[in-house]
Amino acid sequence: MLVRQILSMKDMGDNIVTITPDSTVMDASKLLAEKRIGAVVVSEDGARPVGILSERDIVRELGRQGPDILSGKVASLMTRKVSTCSSGEDTLAVLERMTEGRFRHLPVLDDDGKMIGIVSIGDAVSARLKELGDEKDALTGMIMGT
Repeated sequence: MLVRQILSMKDMGDNIVTITPDSTVMDASKLLAEKRIGAVVVSEDGARPVGILSERDIVRELGRQGPDILSGKVASLMTRKVSTCSSGEDTLAVLERMTEGRFRHLPVLDDDGKMIGIVSIGDAVSARLKELGDEKDALTGMIMGT
């Protein structure tokens, strides 16, 4: 299965959740809670990623520095080196990259470097399980002669 197929199965509409680097960590926390998502893409223009901020990033720094970080800027906590993928990439390759890099969200970019979606590790695992189920059903059908 390809990333474009995962995106087509998601109910995203045209809405990719982003936040600006100048926003506060508190604003990002509220956004994550409101949208019930685990990470938010950081972008100046809403189209090109400059970073990503996850719940884990926030919790880690809360543990290190305390609640004062909530008034700080998203730019101070975001991961600046954002891994991305294209819509034509294979789900298994995306899963391997996420596992090796120990991250759970990948912005999907078009050929011009603009975001067209975001894929979570849950999305990729679900797609892979569906793919494996379809393969199992096809093999069972071949064996049973149906």
